[in-house]
Formats: sequence, C-alpha cells, structure tokens
Amino acid sequence: MRSLGAVETAYRERPSRLAGAVLWTRTVTGADAAVPVLPDGCIDVMWRDGLLVVAGPDTAAFRPDAPVGAEFAGIRFFPGSGPALLGVPADEIRDRRVALADLWPAVTVRELTERVDDAEDRLTALESLAVDHASRVAAPDPVLRGIVAALDAGSSIGETARRTGLHPRALHRRSLAAFGYGPKTLARILRFQRAVSMARAGTAPADTAAATGYADQAHLSREVRELAGMPLGELLTRGGAEPSGGGWSSCGG
Repeated sequence: MRSLGAVETAYRERPSRLAGAVLWTRTVTGADAAVPVLPDGCIDVMWRDGLLVVAGPDTAAFRPDAPVGAEFAGIRFFPGSGPALLGVPADEIRDRRVALADLWPAVTVRELTERVDDAEDRLTALESLAVDHASRVAAPDPVLRGIVAALDAGSSIGETARRTGLHPRALHRRSLAAFGYGPKTLARILRFQRAVSMARAGTAPADTAAATGYADQAHLSREVRELAGMPLGELLTRGGAEPSGGGWSSCGG
C-alpha cells in the first residue's frame, strides 16, 4: 500500500530492520479523496489514533476516508510475507481494512496498541513489535519470493511454475493464500507498478508500454485506468514528486 500526492499528503518511507519490509508515515494535509492508494501485492499493519489496522492486498485503487491532519504510521511487508506473520491467508483480507483485534486476541492487541500509543517514536515502536513477532513465528516460505521475482521479470505462469517447482494449480493456491490473488493478477499488478515507476521517472508512455510488456500505449492506458481509477497523466500529476504505488521492489527488494 502506498499513498500518492505531494500536494495532498506528506508521505515518507524507509527500509525496515524486518527483511523486505518498509516503514512509512503519512500525514493528510489536503483533500484525501484525490489521493489513491495503489495496488501493490503488499499487506500493511498501520497505526492511527490508537488503533492498529491491517490493510489487505488491493486489486484496485483504494481511497481512504481520513480528515486533514490525520496521522498514520505503518509497516508494509514484502509480498507474500504478511500472512506468515499475521497468521491469516491474504485472500481473506483482500480489498479490506481489518482491525488487528479482529485477527488476534483482543488482550494481546490492546497491549501492543498501548506500546505504540505511548512510544515517543511510534514508527520505531511498530517496527519493534513486528520484528519481535517475526522472531517467534515460522519464516515465510522462500518459494514465495521466487514467485514474485519470476512474475516481476515477466515470466509466464507456466514458466513461473517450472522455475519454482510448483504445479500450476499449486502455484495458484499458494498465490491466493500468500498474495491475496492468483499469479495472473499478481503479475498484472507488478507490471502496473513497473510502468508507473518508469512513467514517473520521465519515460514517455509509449516507451513505458513497450518496456513493461504492454501490447501498446492504449493497453497501458486501459490498465492504469482500471487499477488506478484515473488516466496515467492525472495519476502522475496528483502524485507530484512522490513515488508511486508500492511495488514489490519498494517493499525491500
């Protein structure tokens, strides 16, 4: 999950001590309706106003309902690693924002929330909670990173299955549980993220489309409209100078 908008929001991020994760903060400073959160294959845990919330993997742009001045602190997990840490399949929280207390024991969540609430640096406190919890649960299956790497490199579903040693049906099942959607959708979202990043860096739309595997510029335009809810030009304008999306590489790479 990643918010856009140099004008509408103040967004900052940095790598986490937790492998592949990214820490981020956001303060809403303008009309939030203009700031989409783009799909990126990631799961986040975020703090806001004394509440810990899990943001599941999105399949399309999400527009948060937050007033001016609202402050967020979050940790975004590398695609596929969130379910192992949270103990919930990604497809169960796809396109949803769920209170952590609905997934974990209320007493535990209340203690964790108080630790973040009382911390001088809430982002560091949130990171410490995640690192501590990760040390006490099984690590994500390494094959999941292989799936992300293969699909992000443009491999077909069949080639990804061969490269990871999975039967295509097993690849689909594993992808649903780990990423929230099947490998075809994950590949689509990763390609979308690559395209937005290239366009934001100044590459012309036609060249971006060719470099990222779209049939043509019109194909790219349709995908951006469907996944971002607006044309590419508008997305880049509203995004200002900040990074777009929250693709897998920005989740730690």
